[in-house]
Amino acid sequence: MSSPSFITVRDKRVRVRVAGSPDSAPVVLIHGITRSLEDWSEQFVRLAHGHRLIALDLPGCGFSERVSTETSLTTLAESVLDVLDALGETRRIHLIGNSLGGAVAMRVATLAPTRTAGLVLADSAGFGKEVALPLRLMSIPGLGEAMTFHTTRGAAYVLERMSLADPRLATSARVDHAIAISRQPDTGRVSLEIARALGTPRGIKDSWRKELLAEVASLRIPTLLMWGDQDRVLPATHLAEAERAFPHAEAVLFRGIGHMPQIEVPDEFADRVTRFIGTTAQIHPAPGVSC
Repeated sequence: MSSPSFITVRDKRVRVRVAGSPDSAPVVLIHGITRSLEDWSEQFVRLAHGHRLIALDLPGCGFSERVSTETSLTTLAESVLDVLDALGETRRIHLIGNSLGGAVAMRVATLAPTRTAGLVLADSAGFGKEVALPLRLMSIPGLGEAMTFHTTRGAAYVLERMSLADPRLATSARVDHAIAISRQPDTGRVSLEIARALGTPRGIKDSWRKELLAEVASLRIPTLLMWGDQDRVLPATHLAEAERAFPHAEAVLFRGIGHMPQIEVPDEFADRVTRFIGTTAQIHPAPGVSC
């Protein structure tokens, strides 16, 4: 199993993890705000066989350098495509995004629809206004800076607990990792730019998400929606909104699970993803493959 490494993309260091056979179906894993590719560790163990897995720390997140311009949903999506180009991956891809990563995946699909074979959106941003209080507070000038530039161990633990329904998963190792990310030079500023581009103290902005959902819906890309019914970051009521936005999509609600089903129910998550990718492969076979 591969370990994370750094590549240079547009003169910036980007941290990536690639596993699986280069000939297997490519799957791109995209994490959420203030997070890193470690959120997909459980899935690398389960999905690398039969898929080429590509995960990255988004620019200015995890341990990747930020882009030169102000961070937006579009700059993050463009960076995903730049990483694929740098890795020589030009085939149709399945995009799997959690939280902010779901919105980034959707934006990638609108920028490169012919390269997108399917979307897996797990507790994804973009389907409702409601979002956890700490993310709303980050959009407030002054208060947001205090929160993001001076992360304490207690605050990091609270954020881990907020994301995971099972308190046993909010381990010291996860808190240590969150603290390490918070101390990276770009983390605070990029987190604020994202929070303020996409949200307000009242919640997620309607303008960008309604426009994005309309664009994605028009593409009719095969989509799998997954949510935890105990999500305290983006409530499970957003799943109904997602089903209305994408009536063609398959939807799954995990009982007793929080914001990160890929960590909390890794086996079931991987099983759902594997079946979904298998189904879409029948719809869009690889070049030279007949159904």
